[in-house]
Amino acid sequence: MDDNPYLADAPKTAGNGAADSDAATPGDAPANAHADAVSLPPEEVERLTDDIIAALKSVYDPEIPVDIYELGLIYRVDIDENRLVTVDMTLTAPACPVAGEMPVWVENAVGAVTGVGDVRVNMVFDPPWDPSRMSDEARVALNMF
Repeated sequence: MDDNPYLADAPKTAGNGAADSDAATPGDAPANAHADAVSLPPEEVERLTDDIIAALKSVYDPEIPVDIYELGLIYRVDIDENRLVTVDMTLTAPACPVAGEMPVWVENAVGAVTGVGDVRVNMVFDPPWDPSRMSDEARVALNMF
């Protein structure tokens, strides 16, 4: 699984390492989602988490040849007991030309995951994105070492 230090700092819940976080960059994939343990078994939370991350990795910023997950644009993913998935994300810059479109791309990608109910995407700008949020994979792709 991918490593996401911003997601990994969150409190642990749901028995599988799933968690909420105020900020996220690619890191510990199991720690990128929170699920209500009342109705979702840990193995289902883990499967959903993996599939949601894969879906997020299918969305690219058209100006940067790296997916939004590896860029560190995903700050939080929450899965509730009704399978509502809430994604907090940001942009590399508030004036990004696809600011109106990218949340829809994320909603569509996550909504296509088997077992996901509704999807809510929140655009957040605090904390602001900076290159330190990128994964090593993104740094290699962009020659930023």
